[in-house]
Amino acid sequence: MDVNAIILGPFVILFVLVIGWLSYYLARRKTNTPVIAGIVGALLAFIPPLALIYLAVLVFKKDIAKP
Repeated sequence: MDVNAIILGPFVILFVLVIGWLSYYLARRKTNTPVIAGIVGALLAFIPPLALIYLAVLVFKKDIAKP
């Protein structure tokens, strides 16, 4: 089975962007460094199981206290 990179490419880019944005959105309440968490999420999106585990960790992490 041939995988066409022209068709697969946009889906990979979209997945990376969505996971990166979700990581940043969750990290705003859960960490002190949401930008770094978003970048880590986007990098982990290239290995989808790790990206989903990372999002699950962020979801279940307790919120930080607001100053």
